[in-house]
Amino acid sequence: MQQSESGGGAATSEVQLNDQPNALIACKVPEEVFNEEQLKEQFEALFRAFDPSTSFQFFKSFRRVRINFTDALTAAEARVKLHKSDFNGKEMRLYFAQSVHIGSTRLEPPKPEKQFLISPPASPPVGWAQSLDAKPGINFDLLCAVSKLGPGEQYEIHSGTTNTPSVIVHVCEDDEDSEDETAEGGKRARPKIIQTRRPDNVPSVNQ
Repeated sequence: MQQSESGGGAATSEVQLNDQPNALIACKVPEEVFNEEQLKEQFEALFRAFDPSTSFQFFKSFRRVRINFTDALTAAEARVKLHKSDFNGKEMRLYFAQSVHIGSTRLEPPKPEKQFLISPPASPPVGWAQSLDAKPGINFDLLCAVSKLGPGEQYEIHSGTTNTPSVIVHVCEDDEDSEDETAEGGKRARPKIIQTRRPDNVPSVNQ
């Protein structure tokens, strides 16, 4: 039983070790490292002492360097010994390079229920159907009441309260002069727009 327990602990530590990243990110690296070849070699020698197969990726715009080791154990050892150490008169900070994956590591297409929002639109999701517009409601009581009204009469649909106004339907009066306003060809002439009369100029009274 003791051997099985020790074996299980080794397997657990191995899994935890494999989950750790095998790369470090050096932040706020001095600009001289990117410009001077000799200083760049000295910077690389610090990490090659832990792993001769270490590779480097220099990002001058961000003043950062990615250091890639062959295994996570070497990366952890280098981080423990070189983090916050002095290099070229400045403190060097090292952090583990994290790879963030949400779900799958591959880029997947959007969900089917959102694909119809893409331009140009893709095929609609399964089971999607065009919604039909509702039929307009016809108030037959209102039509019946209005049909019984004569020209100039009115019909109250909704009685007013202290908070809401009343709704009243007015029936238009017949135009007695419709025959006179009919233009040639049987078409009714367009009504003339009468301009608003300018008010009389009242002279001001000087006191």
